[in-house]
Amino acid sequence: MSSDRYLLYHGLLMPTVVHTTESLKYARAFPVEDTDVFVVTYPKSGTTWMQEILPLLLNGGDLTPVQSIPNWDRVPWLEETRVATVVDCLASPRGFVTHLPYHLMPTSLQNSKAKVIYVTRNPKDVMVSSYYFHQMACFLDDPGTFQEFSDKFLKGQVLFGKWTDHVKSWRHTELGDRILYITYEEMVQDLPGAVRCFSDFLGRNLSEEAIQKIADHCCFDKMKTNRMSNYSLVSEEFMDSSKSPFLRKGISGDWKNHFTPEQEANFSAIIRKEMEGEELVFPLHLD
Repeated sequence: MSSDRYLLYHGLLMPTVVHTTESLKYARAFPVEDTDVFVVTYPKSGTTWMQEILPLLLNGGDLTPVQSIPNWDRVPWLEETRVATVVDCLASPRGFVTHLPYHLMPTSLQNSKAKVIYVTRNPKDVMVSSYYFHQMACFLDDPGTFQEFSDKFLKGQVLFGKWTDHVKSWRHTELGDRILYITYEEMVQDLPGAVRCFSDFLGRNLSEEAIQKIADHCCFDKMKTNRMSNYSLVSEEFMDSSKSPFLRKGISGDWKNHFTPEQEANFSAIIRKEMEGEELVFPLHLD
């Protein structure tokens, strides 16, 4: 592993291209406002999708920001260096995304009225998506073979550590009704229903017309052609889309095209064992 490409923060690997010790301290001390909304994901679990959906939820369906502002500025990552330069430009209510586990979130979150949407995804699909991302992201180490990367994933030797640790950290919060759990699979199956759920949770009371407008705009095919969201604005020095597009398929179940039966059985057995005793309000979709 190339040490100059990563920093280790509380045992978690993070790419130095967008993370510094200072940016992580900034995130920890970030002054959360009562109207803030945080979308939390383990990497490759629908973050970019939510960066498209959330601004439209918060502004009532006005497409202007998602057509004119890059996603990393319109809904910035809390832990990355960019947030400090754009936070003062964000209209209230502000939207943020983060890959941080619960215990590394801003200390001010607990005593605020801010809300959290936690999106989880079938870990097998997460692993496949991450495998291809490592192939095209020039700032990350080569993933090696599919089996080698799968082994690293299960051991937590990947960005932001183990999938199971991340999921469990967000299942044991003290946020009460201020956190909403949803799965990537539920969003794929019924995006208008998911948008309606988000609208109700955030108290936006959007009309059915606005909900359908948001769902139509945030479908995968439209996002794939939106230069503000598809990372085509990023230099090939950092992301080589000739190796794999950033927005690859946007489906659930692609793992079936990659895992052998033996690999799948081993992967699922390990995940299930590590999730024993967890009462999840969302299905794991391991089968």
